[in-house]
Amino acid sequence: MLKDITIGQYFPGESIIHRLDARFKIIFSVLAAVMLFTAQNFMGLGIAAVFIIMCYAASGIKFKMILKSLKPIVPLIIFTGVLNLFFIKGEEVLFEWWFITIYTDGAKTSAFMIVRIMTLITGMSLLTYTSSPIMLTDAIESLLSPLKKIRFPVHELAMMMMIALRFIPLLIEETDKIMMAQKARGANLDAKGLIKKAKALIPILIPLFISAFKRANELAMAMECRCYKGGEGRTRLRKLKCSAIDFLALGLILCVYGMIIANNIAFG
Repeated sequence: MLKDITIGQYFPGESIIHRLDARFKIIFSVLAAVMLFTAQNFMGLGIAAVFIIMCYAASGIKFKMILKSLKPIVPLIIFTGVLNLFFIKGEEVLFEWWFITIYTDGAKTSAFMIVRIMTLITGMSLLTYTSSPIMLTDAIESLLSPLKKIRFPVHELAMMMMIALRFIPLLIEETDKIMMAQKARGANLDAKGLIKKAKALIPILIPLFISAFKRANELAMAMECRCYKGGEGRTRLRKLKCSAIDFLALGLILCVYGMIIANNIAFG
């Protein structure tokens, strides 16, 4: 079901991960992505994966959310795995039948890329799970504040990014409702064949677009009615503050990064 997709959702809590400064969490997410792309073997990916699992355990987020966060990218995972499996050549043949030849290097690369993508999405999902959209907006604006000197619309950019992120779960929920309503009216959404499937999407996409534009218009009117301008002079309910625990967490992730680099040097 579409309601199982958790992209962009926020789960309130009082864990140590929730209490970290949102700016540091964005930096941590970037460093985690760099770590995963720096890792050159399964041991390096394993170190990063264990660290991310420990972060989930510390955040109090249920581990079933890891599986839910991976649901939207299953087609991408399959496509990446198949692409690497059949198109990467090597010296040792693992499997051969008719015109299909699978090499050992292709199988290893395919598995490596699948694990990397899954770990990357899981780690990045933790950012939105433990940070509210408002805090993320303020954090992005704070991190990009040096660009204000060249008159870059930092606040507007941060606001657009977070509104788009917040709209993802709303649109998923709206899509699920529209599908249920169309099925109740007798629409055949499980049709086979590419053309029939495309036609079956029309009763879903048209109401969805209308609903999305209506919701966006209502949001714009609400912001205008409240004289929202943002930018300079805008006060915040919660101010971002750095603490010792943020720097300790930064030191920890840098240590993990150092372990991955050392592993690359030793076994690369």
